[in-house]
Amino acid sequence: MNDMNASLFLRTQCANALRALSMDAVQAANSGHPGMPMGMADIAEALWRHHLKHDPADPHWPDRDRFVLSNGHGSMLLYALLHLSGYDLPMDELRRFRQLHSRTPGHPEVDVTPGVETTTGPLGQGIANAVGMALAEKLLAAEFNRPGHTVIDHRTWAFVGDGCLMEGISHEACSLAGTWQLSKLVVFYDDNGISIDGDVGGWFTDDTPARFEAYGWAVVRHVDGHDPVALDAAIDTALTSDRPVLVCCRTRIGQGSPNRAGTARAHGEALGEAEIALTREALGWRAPPFDIPDALRDAWSAREGGASAHRAWQQRFDHYARAFPELAAELRRRLRRDAPLASDALRALEAACEAAEARAAAVATRKASQDCLHIVAPSMPELLGGSADLTGSNLTDWKGHRPLKGEGTGNHVHYGVREFGMAAVMNGVALHGGYRPFGGTFLTFSDYARNAIRMSALMKLPVTYVFTHDSIGLGEDGPTHQPVEHAASLRLIPGVDVWRPADATETAVAWRAALRRGASPDPGPTCLLLSRQALPHAGDGTPRIDDIARGGYVLRAPRDEQVCLIATGSEVAIALRAAEELAAEGIAARVVSMPCVEVFERQEEDWRRTVIPRHLPRLAIEAGRTAMWWKYVGERGDVVGLDRFGESAPAARLFDLFGLTPPAVAARARALLAAGERA
Repeated sequence: MNDMNASLFLRTQCANALRALSMDAVQAANSGHPGMPMGMADIAEALWRHHLKHDPADPHWPDRDRFVLSNGHGSMLLYALLHLSGYDLPMDELRRFRQLHSRTPGHPEVDVTPGVETTTGPLGQGIANAVGMALAEKLLAAEFNRPGHTVIDHRTWAFVGDGCLMEGISHEACSLAGTWQLSKLVVFYDDNGISIDGDVGGWFTDDTPARFEAYGWAVVRHVDGHDPVALDAAIDTALTSDRPVLVCCRTRIGQGSPNRAGTARAHGEALGEAEIALTREALGWRAPPFDIPDALRDAWSAREGGASAHRAWQQRFDHYARAFPELAAELRRRLRRDAPLASDALRALEAACEAAEARAAAVATRKASQDCLHIVAPSMPELLGGSADLTGSNLTDWKGHRPLKGEGTGNHVHYGVREFGMAAVMNGVALHGGYRPFGGTFLTFSDYARNAIRMSALMKLPVTYVFTHDSIGLGEDGPTHQPVEHAASLRLIPGVDVWRPADATETAVAWRAALRRGASPDPGPTCLLLSRQALPHAGDGTPRIDDIARGGYVLRAPRDEQVCLIATGSEVAIALRAAEELAAEGIAARVVSMPCVEVFERQEEDWRRTVIPRHLPRLAIEAGRTAMWWKYVGERGDVVGLDRFGESAPAARLFDLFGLTPPAVAARARALLAAGERA
């Protein structure tokens, strides 16, 4: 065997090691997806053994390449790659694939398995995360690299399948990637023509290469996904591109399986012992299950090469740090996953809260949000704002911001009408590190972004969602644009903090909480639900900033209280005026503002019971679904809200129609007291 043939044989055997581990692990679990790992094994070998820059000893090395398995159902391919490359993922974990508390869950999960860059499984979101990672790399390189000192210089690689490209989010994100000219993004398309229901020719007939060329990508067509030489040539071409690259690889799902390859049965079920035996014979694979010959282990190990690349980078960074010590210190701070806010930013956040309280102005909370950004953003260079084509309505920009449009750089992204893509791209930016992303749209359109918000929560990412026009208060646009169920729906997602502030001060405190959360013991995303209409200042001069930060607090506490009114957002002003009306009749009403239910629930029980006393009749007021509030008012309490869609009319008419006015709330409070007396 000549050297060329020996090299190709070794590469084929390295790919077969991936196939064997994948089919064995799926068989042991009797659950999983062997087809994609077996079909993409040759592509994975070409990338991971010959091009991917990574250090298995340090999965968080800042200048490593990022690898995203967007078709996350093929997770065993990634686990096999990580194990063989030398990451801290022992063979026992592969044997425990899909088992409770293993480090090899059914779909890849960041922070569970070393080397996994993002949690994937919901198809299409991984490629959108990859776009966000590539954007972050581009922006960081422009911000921190200096002539003769290149410390940010890595690529983002992604695997995608037909399902990823069928999902609409792939259009949103990949269109942006082309517009932004993300030249260090390379995506391998596993064109195997099979999905769960069978041959995709009956439901997916897109000209995918032409589609991506229309986005402005470079496309490498007609690559044999099982030919190492063709794959090497395709990757070499990709590395010379000044645009994002799609490498279209024709593959067979379940490659190597005599009776399952090329069929839907290879996709999502174990091959079975008999078929695995036939596959071993067809591949010439003689090793028993979960056993890799030493020669192949040596060929796969990336520890030495990874350590060498890491050392070379560290030397470059050390030179950079000597030449630019302040830049180096800032870059180190920002690349930490739990990056603490700089002292200037912390002071700016405090100043924003104090300024809003001192001003005591009536202002829409969306405008109060922008006022906060005017103060804070200049002290937070890591802020990366944006909006889904609603900048002038969401007010997510600030004085001195630099708009990111086209192939340039900036710190406020114009995402266009792409809510889902925006949210998933922001997840990728947060995962990459270096920036704190936030993005805006109307609250009713949070539905478009919902699954990406859920992924933010699942991954504990400090992404901030600015959702304006938060109720029927937006008025004439009508029920298509008026949120009713959205606040309640977002509160259902574990790990999401949903703030609905009542005035400018509560808005500034909400921003402070959102931006501090990344370095907190309980990181995660924050949703800010902000009003279109002006809201009056809710304070009465009593210090309250620290109380607001606890999620729920007492705004008014008259002597000899008889009833407790609990409200959020624009309805706090209604509750305060209703309390004044009741006071004129001799009825003392406590008023509680509940800007963030989730934060309130994290407080100690004594605080919660002090804020909402159980001995008082309780009435909750919020312009949305009522179901959640019964927990706080009890079966003898009452809730004023909306359990139907809105109408098209001026806001004042709508609040009157739905009983969300001070007289109507006061009447409900009187009825609640009367019912208690009868009981």
